[in-house]
Order: sequence, then C-alpha cells, then structure tokens
Amino acid sequence: MLVDTHAHIYAEEFAEDRDEMVARAKSEGVSQIYMPNIDISSIDAMHNLEEKYDYCHSMMGLHPCYVKDDYKEQLIVIEKWLNDRAYVGIGEVGIDLYWDKTHAFEQQIAFERQIQWAADLKLPVIIHSRDSLDITIDTIGRFQKGYLKGIFHCFNGTVEQAKKIIDLGFLMGVGGVITYKNAGMDQVFPHCPMEHIVLETDAPYLSPVPFRGKRNESSYLIHIARKLSAIMEISYDDLAAQTTRNAIKLFDLK
Repeated sequence: MLVDTHAHIYAEEFAEDRDEMVARAKSEGVSQIYMPNIDISSIDAMHNLEEKYDYCHSMMGLHPCYVKDDYKEQLIVIEKWLNDRAYVGIGEVGIDLYWDKTHAFEQQIAFERQIQWAADLKLPVIIHSRDSLDITIDTIGRFQKGYLKGIFHCFNGTVEQAKKIIDLGFLMGVGGVITYKNAGMDQVFPHCPMEHIVLETDAPYLSPVPFRGKRNESSYLIHIARKLSAIMEISYDDLAAQTTRNAIKLFDLK
C-alpha cells in the first residue's frame, strides 16, 4: 500500500482520462491520494473529485505561484472555505523564488497567514519551497510552538537542511526528482530517518524516470518508492509500510 501525499489530479491535464488514471493508481497499490489546492479557480474541480472518490482528500490553500495582486481577495475566499467545511490540510502554500519574484513580499505575507490557519485549525501544512528552502524553514521555525506539523513538499535540500526540518518535527516529501541522475538526493536521504519521509508525485508535474518529460500521475508513485528503497537500502515493502504509516499519522487517517 502506498500513499500519494501530493497530487493535483483535478488539473486540466487529466480531463480526458481522469477516471482511468485514478483506476491505474489503485491497481498499482496507491490507496490514498492527497490533493493540495492551487487557487480559487481549482476548488470546484478538487471538491468534485473528492466527492467521487472517497480515497481522494482535499486540502485548502493558495499556491505561492498564484499570489498576485488579488491575493487578499483569494485568501478571503479560501478562509471562508476553511470555515465552511473540513479539510485534511493547509496547502499548497509557501514561497517560490524560481519563477517570478515580483510578489515575493506578498508571498511571505500569504505564507505566514496560512501557517497561522494551520496552527489554529491543528491541520498539517504542505510547504512549497522552490529556491526558498532556508526562508521557509526559518518561517516555520518562528511559528513552531510545538504543535505545527506538515510536509516540505519536493524536498531537494542538503543534509543540514533536512536536519533542520526534522528538528522542527516536519516531514520531507520525496517525488520524481529522486530518480533524476544528477539531482544528488541519493547522497542526502540515507542520512534521514524513515519516520520523516513521505512519498508524493506532484502529478501532473515532475514525472519520475522512465516517464520524465511526460505527464505525471499517481500510479507512477511505485517508481519513486522503488528508487528510494534502493537508496535507503531497505525493502520496497518496508519502505511502503513506513511511508504509509507516516502519512496516516500526519493526516490522522482513520
């Protein structure tokens, strides 16, 4: 049994074969799929998918790449949804300094506000930290009062940064990047305890080898798990069991 802790399977990229894609994931042993929101335009599609499949779970948040001039209005809508119904987490939130730094200040404001929501609601927070890992680690450190929890999505940092995340009580999400030859993550994860690792695809993005450059999907999680089990020098079954336990504990899955 595997858990995909991060997949945007409500995205338009799956419009033509979404049911088949979900079925493929189930057939490959992916028992649960966690869906982080992007912005207010993605909410309905995410909710519809959650309603159709009881093993697809919605999270609510404003992705940093979508923090624009209207971010305050977006956050008002998102906060209303958080007050109106239950979600399994706050996400995807954080800071992205790779694509566009125009709204870096606003990204920080939005990030901190959503971290506070996670603390108030006692929900895990899913963190996007592209080219901003030290900043997001420091921000979580300022808010951590002993009860914040969550995942640093698509972790690709150093051993030192991993240790800081572990010391904060957070987990690291491992996705397709682990299969990339020059990513260097095979030198980092052997120094990380399995109790702080979960699996993710980030579908439809960041497909693992041998599908790199093509649309990603949750069924490809097995390739990530196989590669990570080899790097960690543990059996596939043991890795699948531990990462699943970690996800169940984080999301309080009954």
